[in-house]
Amino acid sequence: MLRSLSKYGIAAALLCATGSVAFADKLQDVLDRGYLIAGSGSTNAPWHFKDENNELVGFDIDMLRLIAKGLFDDPTKIEFVNQSGDARIPNLATDKVDVACQFMTVTAGRAQQVEFTVPYYREGVGLMLMANGDYKSHSDLLAAGDDVTVSVLQNVYAEEMVHAALPEANVDQYESVDLMYQALNSGRSAAAATDQSSLSWFMAQNPDRYLDAGYGWNPQSYSCAVKPGDQRWLNFVNSVLHEAMTGVEFNTYAASFKKWFAAELSPPQIGFPVEFK
Repeated sequence: MLRSLSKYGIAAALLCATGSVAFADKLQDVLDRGYLIAGSGSTNAPWHFKDENNELVGFDIDMLRLIAKGLFDDPTKIEFVNQSGDARIPNLATDKVDVACQFMTVTAGRAQQVEFTVPYYREGVGLMLMANGDYKSHSDLLAAGDDVTVSVLQNVYAEEMVHAALPEANVDQYESVDLMYQALNSGRSAAAATDQSSLSWFMAQNPDRYLDAGYGWNPQSYSCAVKPGDQRWLNFVNSVLHEAMTGVEFNTYAASFKKWFAAELSPPQIGFPVEFK
């Protein structure tokens, strides 16, 4: 009897027998709907923010448009859900969004609640200097010892984090990133400890004003996330991101990377896949 049933007929038969749906197929649901519903933010350059035309732009937004392009061969077939950071997981759990790309750090705790895709960016902390300042590199800051003050966003790990790079530095914590950067610009700090991506963005916008001290630490992976339980959907999103970084969509990924981080990526090596070495 089961041989003559379609997959939907089999699912219906199993539903009658077990009282639960036998499978989930988010990929087919999205294709049938005709557009992707994507969760992200709108206030954090260079990841997701509104440009001068009030259009949502940023590296996260480009990653989501790649997923839409993979689905429909059209990166515009997408509906964005503007969400706060603490809504990322609940919106996936309640199917308010199909996927979330919102500079989401991969942690073991979060991996118990969502399924993470392959990482599309490796974040870290860097030291931003003034181009006309007394210090030009991490080595200069290190040699200066406790003559150096570093501004950083306030959190319980801030002092420990800064001292991992500059053990003798004084640490001034600020309630907002704006105040942290004001301290650097006014000379109250010699360096600002900030996300490497933010550092790259500020330097791209102000190429003659700031310097990168050339030292990064405290690495963490950024991945998109999907609701658990649908391996086909996770596999699809993984395929899109993987091939953006290593294959057919590399030029699109590299152009986005250059736009937001002012960095040129080397093309993937031809031949044996580097990720398996």
